[in-house]
Amino acid sequence: MAQVKIKVNDKIPENLYFGVLNDNEEEPRKIDSSEVFKGKKVVLFGIPGAFTSVCSSKHLPQFVQNYDKLKAKGVDSIICTAVNDPYVLREWAKAHNVGSKVMMLSDGEMSFHSALGLTQRLPFAGERGLRFSMFVDDYVVKLLNVEEPGALNYKISGPEHMLKQLEELEKK
Repeated sequence: MAQVKIKVNDKIPENLYFGVLNDNEEEPRKIDSSEVFKGKKVVLFGIPGAFTSVCSSKHLPQFVQNYDKLKAKGVDSIICTAVNDPYVLREWAKAHNVGSKVMMLSDGEMSFHSALGLTQRLPFAGERGLRFSMFVDDYVVKLLNVEEPGALNYKISGPEHMLKQLEELEKK
C-alpha cells in the first residue's frame, strides 16, 4: 500500500483524468480533474471495487439515499471513483438504480488513486483503491476520511459521517 499523500487543505492535481461511460454512450470518454472539481463543491467517495460486498450493500446505496441531504448542504456533485473500468461502473450504477444522483468515475489506470496515495493491495483483487470520502471545494480538500486498508472496513467514509462533518464545517 502506498502512503496516503493527500491531506486536508491540499489541492487535487489538475492533470489527473478519469474514464466516464453514461447510459447513452457506447464508448468511454476521458475527463480531467478540472471538469470534476473546478469551481464546484464535490463529495467524492472511493471504493475498493464495484459489485463487492460492502461497496454494494452499504457505501453506494447510502450515498444514493442521502443525495437530497448532501445537496441541501450545497454539494454540487456526488461522485464515486474506483479502480474499475468504465463499463463495470456503468453496470454497477444501473444495478443500484443510481440514475444521475452519483457520477461514476473510472480510475482503471490508477492515475488518481496513485497520485493521491490512496491505494492498497488486496488478496485475489490486486492493486485497488482505499475506501475513502472527501469534500472538495474548487480543488481544495476540506474534509478527508480514509479507512484502514482492507475490503470490509467501513466506519468513517459513509455519507452520515460526511453530513456531520459538513455541518461542523458550516459552523466555522
